[in-house]
Amino acid sequence: MSYEKVTQAKEIIVGTKQTVKALKASKVNELLVAEDADPAITSKVVNIAQEFHIPVTYVDSMKQLGKTCGIEVGAATVALIY
Repeated sequence: MSYEKVTQAKEIIVGTKQTVKALKASKVNELLVAEDADPAITSKVVNIAQEFHIPVTYVDSMKQLGKTCGIEVGAATVALIY
């Protein structure tokens, strides 16, 4: 399951603003996107990831993605650095 990738990553970046910065700095190896997140929020990040040829993996829920990252709130996007 994709959530396991979070625990295997050397570093994770939670949140769209920080994720966009990391993508533009070519630091990200993979992007996780919650399917239940607002497309208005995630589409910009996904487009940038595709521009930089970063693989995008969709996961079921923001709540589970946030929990996997160790935060109390949902996460729309998480950047993985290996």
